[in-house]
Amino acid sequence: MDSAIETEDLHLFPQRPECILALIEDPERYESLVGFPAAPGLREFFVSDEVSSEWLASLRTPADADPWRFGFAVVHRESRAVVGSGGFKGPPDAEGMVEIAYGIVPTFQLRGFATQVAAALTAHAMENDSVRIVRAHTMPEPNPSNSVLKKCGFSNMGEVVDPDDGLVWRWEKVVSP
Repeated sequence: MDSAIETEDLHLFPQRPECILALIEDPERYESLVGFPAAPGLREFFVSDEVSSEWLASLRTPADADPWRFGFAVVHRESRAVVGSGGFKGPPDAEGMVEIAYGIVPTFQLRGFATQVAAALTAHAMENDSVRIVRAHTMPEPNPSNSVLKKCGFSNMGEVVDPDDGLVWRWEKVVSP
């Protein structure tokens, strides 16, 4: 799981920890490391209260790109800018479940890019023999992420309390045998 993923409009490149740190701490340096400029709003994905302090600390431990831990930079082919991020909340667990997460900056939303990212992450995860279920969580109310997950073949499993996010709707897609 270390190669780029291609979609109709996007390239998903595995993120290296030092690139994410540069985006957070020295955004001007980010473009020189990644080779693409960050679209306005990208940095906010990584400095919000929704990002765990443990994950941020893990960026300071020397490591190569690891999509299970650090995800992918989402590059828009036409603009050649990093317009989002997508990845997993860790490697598959003992039951073969992996959770996806993704985001597109506001100026590039409502163009189908989140759906492309979610579908690509799901397909990428399902290529791994240990993955049995791909999961995602959304706010427990109708929103664009619900539509994205429905388009990608996920089923709403109902409300659950996530230890990090509180009350959410759980969405799952089971790998076909």
